[in-house]
Amino acid sequence: MSEFWQGVRTLFAGFGWWRRRPRTMAAALVPGAVVGALMTAGIIALVAFLPALVDALTPFADDGGAFWAIAVRILIGIAVLAGGIVLAVTTFTALTLLVGEPFYDRVWRSVEEEAVGGVPEARYGLWRSARDAFSLVLRGLGVAALSVAIGFAPLVGAPLAATTGVALSGWMLADELTARALSARGLGPRRRRALRRARRARVWGFGVATHLCLMVPLAAIVAMPAAVAGSTLLAQALLDDEAARR
Repeated sequence: MSEFWQGVRTLFAGFGWWRRRPRTMAAALVPGAVVGALMTAGIIALVAFLPALVDALTPFADDGGAFWAIAVRILIGIAVLAGGIVLAVTTFTALTLLVGEPFYDRVWRSVEEEAVGGVPEARYGLWRSARDAFSLVLRGLGVAALSVAIGFAPLVGAPLAATTGVALSGWMLADELTARALSARGLGPRRRRALRRARRARVWGFGVATHLCLMVPLAAIVAMPAAVAGSTLLAQALLDDEAARR
């Protein structure tokens, strides 16, 4: 459990970059604000149409009486909303990183320069960012669909759907956010997966904490630059741990 909380603390260390490099971090607010407004509008639309959507998904609920129908639809509604939030968070992250590539590149470079003493020469690049963003959205769709499906399980469906969504989304976010710092060092997907699995709890702690921060619309705008800074620190810690094990 201590490893999990160490991952959470890594995100808070990323928030510390607001004090260290306020101008660099403030510039990175712009893409988050634009994309965040779109995602907030999407969540509001989902909430507005949620009753009709749940009714369409649960025609069978009317066969069990009024109380049963209301209970089932509330639980399914929670699961659908949880899936929508998962998709919104992953889409927000993917689009913000893509739109704000130059801004987040400067955040990453500032962390590398101060924490390591130099910036790796391999470039992340806009095309790589676009490919990773597309992959994250697709995985987010899969997790959202899984969350909704789990929501149909009797009694435990809604809380299990929400928990599953946060856990899987957290892992995806940690994967995506650490990709920049690790890819810049020439590490391919297999090596990056091995690094994350070696410190699974720490990576999960960072990812889950990031996901929870990004669930809050206004907080997400401020949290996004901090997540980029924290993920750079996390990537460096994973590499240091690997070197220490050798």
